[in-house]
Amino acid sequence: MKKLHSFTLYALITPVITLGAGSLLAEQPTGQGSDRTLQSTQQDQSRMQQRGYLRSIPANGWQASNLIGAEVKTTKGEEVGSVNDLIIDEKGQVAAIVVGVGGFLGMGEKDVAIGWGDVTKSSKSGKSDKDELQINLTRESLMSAPEFKRAD
Repeated sequence: MKKLHSFTLYALITPVITLGAGSLLAEQPTGQGSDRTLQSTQQDQSRMQQRGYLRSIPANGWQASNLIGAEVKTTKGEEVGSVNDLIIDEKGQVAAIVVGVGGFLGMGEKDVAIGWGDVTKSSKSGKSDKDELQINLTRESLMSAPEFKRAD
């Protein structure tokens, strides 16, 4: 009878010990697994740093809200029109500004896309809080430029 009690006790205790030991071994990192975990954590941290968050505008940076509606003038001071839209390329960079040229009070106006490389920022004239932009083109060349067609 004593052997039966011992056998029953061992039969009940053995699974408990086995399962407990297995869970402890599963929690202990192996050399290879911990290297992967460390590598993964470092990659996640570098991605977070690459994403980055800005607290303010970078030096020489512009806000889109200040560009849209900004007056565009030639280098000779001729008023051309105002920025209606920005064209952004696949890299997230401004490729061009869309300016409404010609017309009177919006009638007969056409949109022309001017390459970002031809645009420079000039000092504000004091009339508005919008930036003023200068282009090294003439009004005549803009009037003869092809109209920018918007994608629908």
